[in-house]
Amino acid sequence: MRRTLVLAIACAVALPAFAADERTALTLYRADSDQLFQTDGDAVSPDGYAVVHERRAFDLKGGTQDLSIGGLPAALDSEALTLRFPGKGTRVVSQRLLLGQGFDGAVAGLVGQTVQVVGPGGQDLAWGTLVQGGNPMVLRDKTGALTIVREYAALRVTGVDTVARGSTLQVRVDGGSAGNSTAQLDYPTSGLGWRGAYVATLAAGNGCSMAFDANASIANRSGRDWKDVSLKLVAGDARRAKSAPAPRRMALAAPAPAAMGFSEASSNPTPATLGDLRTYTLRTPVDLPDGSVTQTPLYDSRTLACEREATYETGARFYGNAPNVERNMNLFPPDGIPVSTSMKFKAFDSLPAGYVRVMLADRDGNAELLAEGRLNDTAKNEDAILQLGNAFDLRAKREQTSFTAAPHQIDEGTRITLTNAGDSSRVITVRENPSRWRVWSLVSSSVKPTKSTSEQLEFKVEVPAHGSTNLDFAVRYTWTDAEIGPR
Repeated sequence: MRRTLVLAIACAVALPAFAADERTALTLYRADSDQLFQTDGDAVSPDGYAVVHERRAFDLKGGTQDLSIGGLPAALDSEALTLRFPGKGTRVVSQRLLLGQGFDGAVAGLVGQTVQVVGPGGQDLAWGTLVQGGNPMVLRDKTGALTIVREYAALRVTGVDTVARGSTLQVRVDGGSAGNSTAQLDYPTSGLGWRGAYVATLAAGNGCSMAFDANASIANRSGRDWKDVSLKLVAGDARRAKSAPAPRRMALAAPAPAAMGFSEASSNPTPATLGDLRTYTLRTPVDLPDGSVTQTPLYDSRTLACEREATYETGARFYGNAPNVERNMNLFPPDGIPVSTSMKFKAFDSLPAGYVRVMLADRDGNAELLAEGRLNDTAKNEDAILQLGNAFDLRAKREQTSFTAAPHQIDEGTRITLTNAGDSSRVITVRENPSRWRVWSLVSSSVKPTKSTSEQLEFKVEVPAHGSTNLDFAVRYTWTDAEIGPR
């Protein structure tokens, strides 16, 4: 059957018009998947989770009646969809969800609208109320007569503003009286989600302070535009039993993804608690076009104190039931372990999980990316720690300086040479995990340890610019025959 993928639109509305107090409300949950935030051509994403609360207006005839609700997201959960009419008169007998699939999905969304069917040569084939889309197409004229159309090129539609690209819900209702009625429609859907998007711009100098911007990054790849909606963002880990649906590509062309931008909300969201979760309710309605990523502020920008740390850690700990008496244990890679860097700051309020881009102004005045780190859900006054990567100018070289083994004792000396090729002095935190046996003691060290536990030693070592510093220490391991487990 020949059908050109064109719907000629003469003038205005796709969805029922709502009064101001009937605005659609979206509750968006945190999305951990990067795929949802990538506009890679898929019109619908299986990631993300949202609950939609909207109202639909109907002209009820009384008795048994079939209704069609178009413009629904293409990835909604049909098993959790509910439609409720006010009062006790009208009840839902059955409901069927038609998944949006290209041209046929768009036509299904026009059921109940007045359409004119155009043939391949541009001639008018039929006119009336669309009763059934697809093949064949069924229309009902003013006299009640049905017309069945099998081959056509286009539909000309009056009274619509845009064609729904999502799914269509067909509902049979029974009972109630005739007249206008507004029903409550609630359903969860994938393709919508949000996460924290933070920018930390470090101040120049050897200290550590930063300008901190906290935003919500909101992705919509649900297969539907959302206009002038009330928005609530839920932070935390809300468990879900169902797996996400498989992604589908939509044949009907959608608008190009909108560029990431800031919403026009004039004030920050209102924070609150929801059980063990955290919510942020936007004070101003927003638009979320399909295939877009929108940002809106969570908190006002502020300056925060921070702490940067360069760390060298062996990562090796003792696991076993007998001491390791071999001189060379080969626990460390031949090219050494890099010196990693991190940044720590205290959360001024609850910070939902997301990504933090750490920036620093270069000599030309442009702020450049130092690192991007993952921030987990962080409660107020907790420390947020970001891993920034390996330090380019800092190096560590490890060598064994002495080793003796006796029947119940091992003495081992170690030197760690720390070098700094940068223009300013640096403090490197060395974390040593004695790994030959679980009972050990520090015999001597060239730098006094700042922390000592049953598993780890920690040293703060200052390394001058364009120079090096040696950290020498000796560890003694002791045991008895009774402490040795079976080999």
